Amino acid sequence: PSNQCAHRLPYDWNRTWYTDKPDLTECFQNTVLVWFPCVYLWLLAPFYALKLYCHDCGCIRISTLCTAKTVSQPIESQYGQSHEIQNHMVFLLILVISLSLPLSPQVLAICIIQLERIRGCRSSVFLFLFWVLVVVCSLVPLRAKIQLAMYEGITTDIVRYTAFFSYFSLQLAQLFLCCFADQPPEGKTEVVLNLHTQYVIAVPLRLVVKGYRTPLEAGDLWNLREEDTSDKILSDLEEEWTTECAKLQEKTMVAAVALGTRLPDQAQILRKLQKEQSSGFCLLRTLARNLGPYFLTGTMCIIFHDFFMFAIPQVLSLLLGFMNEEDAPLWKGYFYATLMFLLSCLQSLFNHQYMYTCFTVGMRVKTAVMGLVYRKSLVINSASRRTCTVGEIVNLVSADTQKLMDFVVYFNAVWLAPIEIALCLFFLWQHLGPSALAGIATVILIFPLNGFIAKKRSKLQVQMKFMDGRIKLMNEILNGIKILKFYAWEKAFLEQVLGYREKELKALKKSQILYSISIASFNSSTFLIAFAMFGVYVLIDDKNVLDAQKVFVSMALINILKTPLSQLPFAMSTTMQAIVSLKRLGKYLCSEELKDDNVAKAPLSVLIDNGTFSWTKEGPPCLKRINVRVPQGSLVAVVGHVGSGKSSLLSAMLGETEKRSGSVSIKGSVAYVPQQAWIQNATVQDNVMFGREKQKTWYQRVLDACALLPDLEILPAGDSTEIGEKGLNLSGGQKQRVSLARAVYRKADVYLLDDPLSAVDAHVGQHIFDKVIGPKGVLRDKTRVLVTHGMSFLPQADLILVLVDGEITESGSYQELLSRHGAFADFIHTFASNDRKESVTETAAQRGRTSFFFLAFHILTGVCQFLATDCLSFLPQVRLEMYMEYFKTIGMAFIIPIVFLYAFQQGASLAYNYWLSLWADEPIVNGTQVDTDMKLAVYGALGTFGAITTTNELLRRMNTVLLLHNVLHSPMSFFETTPSGNLLNRFAKEIDAIDCMIPDGLKMMLGYLFKLMEVCIIVMLATPFAAVVILPLAILYAFVQSFYVATSCQLRRLESVSRSPIYTHFNETVQGASVIRAFGEQHRFIVQANKRVDFNQTSYFPRFVATRWLAVNLEFVGNGVVLAAAILSVMGKDTLSPGIVGLAVSHSLQVTGILSWIVRSWTDVENNIVSVERVKEYADTAKEAVWTVEGSSLPLAWPQTGTIEFQDYGLQYRKGLDWALKGITLKIQEREKVGIVGRTGAGKSSLALGIFRILEAAKGAIYIDGVNIAEIGLHDLRSRITIIPQDPVLFSGSLRMNLDPFDTYTDEEIWSSLELAHLKNFVSNLPDKLNYECSEGGENLSLGQRQLVCLARALLRKTKILVLDEATAAVDLETDTLIQSTIRQQFEDCTVLTIAHRLNTIMDYTRVIVMDKGHISEMDSPTNLISNRGQFYRMCREAGLV
Repeated sequence: PSNQCAHRLPYDWNRTWYTDKPDLTECFQNTVLVWFPCVYLWLLAPFYALKLYCHDCGCIRISTLCTAKTVSQPIESQYGQSHEIQNHMVFLLILVISLSLPLSPQVLAICIIQLERIRGCRSSVFLFLFWVLVVVCSLVPLRAKIQLAMYEGITTDIVRYTAFFSYFSLQLAQLFLCCFADQPPEGKTEVVLNLHTQYVIAVPLRLVVKGYRTPLEAGDLWNLREEDTSDKILSDLEEEWTTECAKLQEKTMVAAVALGTRLPDQAQILRKLQKEQSSGFCLLRTLARNLGPYFLTGTMCIIFHDFFMFAIPQVLSLLLGFMNEEDAPLWKGYFYATLMFLLSCLQSLFNHQYMYTCFTVGMRVKTAVMGLVYRKSLVINSASRRTCTVGEIVNLVSADTQKLMDFVVYFNAVWLAPIEIALCLFFLWQHLGPSALAGIATVILIFPLNGFIAKKRSKLQVQMKFMDGRIKLMNEILNGIKILKFYAWEKAFLEQVLGYREKELKALKKSQILYSISIASFNSSTFLIAFAMFGVYVLIDDKNVLDAQKVFVSMALINILKTPLSQLPFAMSTTMQAIVSLKRLGKYLCSEELKDDNVAKAPLSVLIDNGTFSWTKEGPPCLKRINVRVPQGSLVAVVGHVGSGKSSLLSAMLGETEKRSGSVSIKGSVAYVPQQAWIQNATVQDNVMFGREKQKTWYQRVLDACALLPDLEILPAGDSTEIGEKGLNLSGGQKQRVSLARAVYRKADVYLLDDPLSAVDAHVGQHIFDKVIGPKGVLRDKTRVLVTHGMSFLPQADLILVLVDGEITESGSYQELLSRHGAFADFIHTFASNDRKESVTETAAQRGRTSFFFLAFHILTGVCQFLATDCLSFLPQVRLEMYMEYFKTIGMAFIIPIVFLYAFQQGASLAYNYWLSLWADEPIVNGTQVDTDMKLAVYGALGTFGAITTTNELLRRMNTVLLLHNVLHSPMSFFETTPSGNLLNRFAKEIDAIDCMIPDGLKMMLGYLFKLMEVCIIVMLATPFAAVVILPLAILYAFVQSFYVATSCQLRRLESVSRSPIYTHFNETVQGASVIRAFGEQHRFIVQANKRVDFNQTSYFPRFVATRWLAVNLEFVGNGVVLAAAILSVMGKDTLSPGIVGLAVSHSLQVTGILSWIVRSWTDVENNIVSVERVKEYADTAKEAVWTVEGSSLPLAWPQTGTIEFQDYGLQYRKGLDWALKGITLKIQEREKVGIVGRTGAGKSSLALGIFRILEAAKGAIYIDGVNIAEIGLHDLRSRITIIPQDPVLFSGSLRMNLDPFDTYTDEEIWSSLELAHLKNFVSNLPDKLNYECSEGGENLSLGQRQLVCLARALLRKTKILVLDEATAAVDLETDTLIQSTIRQQFEDCTVLTIAHRLNTIMDYTRVIVMDKGHISEMDSPTNLISNRGQFYRMCREAGLV
């Protein structure tokens, strides 16, 4: 044989191809097949070794697997030699030489195995592919040996056979061993995922099976690989980004100089635009430099995928050619069928490796961008910070990051789709000649139509405007629900919401009709392109014949063509969105930072020398000519009117402002207490310790000094109680004290305290000053700078700085300044009068609210925990009744026609495709086919019928009405224990899911299910025996997909649950950046942010790996159908026509795509059907009493006198809790003015809640004008009595709507009420007068004006009973005097009940009721109560009134 090899070519076509028994020449077997895997190994080994050298993941210990791989190499080498010696004596010398060299494949393989072990590579794709090649190349000699053994008998040369079979077995063993991953390097536990294991073998399967059996938890997920962690990604990226930013700053400076000759405004605009543009590209360049090489491996995969994709129609053409040849040997048919199957499998593998790479890069981009934005938010200066809201910054890490992730997936389509379209048209031209141009013309017509529809739909996005309006209104309703209930305004707001909803549904319906037309045109595009091409082809020349090859290869190419055509516009739009996002991110990341040299280290505690400061570079200075010298250990008080620059002075000391001139220096560490307390969403203990070790004695001392111990007793879990977002469950005073405790615990050298005592009452303030800040406090030896309005603290200050309009006008000790009679003396006189009158009960009320809030919060926490577990441990499949509920709401009368339409459409599709196969089988007479016009007309008619029935309009009737109705009928306790975010989520996300996601998912699923049925019918029509293969494949498919859907829902929930802490943390950090910087805690917060991002990625990574696992498994199922259809067609060659084979095989090629779309749509529906349950959940909540009682005999003018009688009245907030009111018996006469006072939790507000039936009586009754209020409708009661609430709540809408939402009063009556409320002049000066638009919460009116609007509401209703829940410190003295005088005059003939917080307002009332622990402790006229010297007298004395 060696001689033959020496003188001949290694192949012989007559022996290989043109024969009934194909075989490869011995020469070919012993040269090409032996050397091909070796060449692969030799050529690529150096590159692979370089890659391993660059990526060190730690050393792996020698394991059994590693030993097995290493030992089997030399053994295999020996068997290989003995086999070669027996077979080929000529090669003996070559083998001996090669074995002595390190280049021997076995020696090289051992070296690579050991190098992988040393560099921590657990699984080798490189060696796996080598062994695949070795095994595949050994299959031909194996077949030859088996045939020879059967012909000659094995005994003729037993040594040679044994050597070869052993050699082949060892090759298989090596391939098998390569499928397993080695143990991780020491101290690492990441999951290993590589080309051959990540989809098909055990790793994802274990997770998917576990997710099917039990709900997944965070602990079940794999640890993130080191290269995917925030630390690794950002350590590489941050340095490069800093360099890029520096380069960009230089360029900008150069550009500024170049533009100097132009107008300054123009120059600035140009500079700004250039910088935004450049910063976006800088960011892209930085990301590309770091993640580009890995992304390029994915790009290589998609190129291979395209190669295999275009090879399949060519093989189909050969298969159909084989079906036409009568004497073609059968093995060729099997060869084509197998080749088609292998190409399909390779296409699937490369496609999914590409998708895996893209998702991994996308994940890393997300981590990188989030990390960079977070780090930037800690160093951005105040000027830049003011240009973007917290919402916008959070949007950068949510929306913009998502756009970049989409861009990574679709970027290659931008340049690859045009190439794919060109290739499709090139191959179509080969088959049909110039007729292919007709297809191009159709494409040019169809796709602009879709573009036009998309444009129309985007204009119809007004539905989003209505939806936003509806959500905004819902938000206001939920925030102001108490007012709605007090005024019985629920119906008016319900109608407003329904108005928005009607408009939203109208826009949604139009949008859906357009979407249906778009879907119809896309689904019909295959038919339309084929009809145009085939029509032109047969009509231009009678000799043009449509045979099976032309028809079905063209159809396969048209199906390929649809993908790039649909992807291209999407890829373009994604790219455009990504460019915008890059610019936004770049602009933020390049914004100016705080300068490190703003504050220097100094010998003196705090020193500002001739400093001028401003908030922005260009803006006016906020502080001018500041000279401050603070000796160590002194207490400095900073005073001044509102807006005089007190807080700015502290910011200047922290280096937060722009330093125009002068110098600032501080000695030692700093602790800062901001004016508005910044509280983390963590436990009280974590907030106080703020990252420091716990020193128990010091910690207790700090809590005691900051007066927090009594508060900790109220809290459900003491100092381990979790504080809600933004300190949700703490009162203002408690937040401020926690903020102060954080600073005190720090043991810093310098304390900057921005008015920490404003939110606490006089007693607590005095306690804190004495124990913390003052000369005897725990900070007595520290340097303290205190901004304050409290006059009583000033005499104890070592130095007082008086600020007026940003300048220090006076400084000195208290006595010095008073003697000067300057601004300071004026300041003292302004504030002293207010200071004395402030009542102690102010904070008592605040604390009372807090204790009640904690009761509510305790319940709320339970609800939240329930909701959290509900999110995580949902049943693997959402219950069937949810689907039943959804279909019942839509109505079966609506569903059945839709299903029939889909069936008709698919029936028409089946008919025109079958007609095409019959046409292709038509015999050719004299080089032409008969009746081509008629055939074309029938084909066109069937296709058109199919296109017409492709309209599908599943409309959403799951109305907001029911949900809103149920929510508004819920009692107040429901709103206090249900987070408004959860409620709003139901009205926004859940309703949107029911409106859009579920119908779209169902439509898609229905369409593809019928398409799948069509394919199965066609395949079984051609080869009925295919049912034997299709049935088990269908069972396997159902099995795989049920596993996946369960796990996918779990993983999606885990991922969304782990996503919100990232945004909460971002939100918190942005708001508290100045505090974090002052305490020097940036690094700790960065580490926390990294952990949260990594935790989220830990849930995201398995989700997309599971998706890839499913996709590969499904595609192999689909490829199985292709193989079955092709093999069975070859087997039935004698009975089947080429037309029907072409139809069956070309349709079976679509199965993989159909299967993955079915699963995707089903998963979407499964994930979103939960929304139906969540919406339905609120239908079953407890409801309050009916709004109106049918046939009620209540007189229209009730109540006529306004007498109120309590008979043994008792009240509980919830069953099982203590009584809020007990045994109240009391009669209030008509026109009586009654003040209700009492300390914390005495039951003052409970009386008002009882009168309005916000809480129902637990025992006894209340009678108004002799009518038991429990027997009438809630609206009948609440609309006939009036309350002026403590917090003035306004809704967005006109001023008139805020006063009279039902339009029951005339304009004259409204103007009259405004005049009495002292608002007439203000409203008549407004641009739209009564139609003036109030913003959300009435924020475009001052607090005093809002309080007066509430007074105008009460004056407008003018009912016989008025309840006044007096505002605490919300209103200035002037407004307060106005309100009191108006009430005395206008409600003279009414019964007035005032819940008093300022005792001086009720001193002229007829009676005062003193509440204590839920019952009446004193009741008489104010003068009598004072003379009795009881509880009321003591309260008056504390308030300085007696």
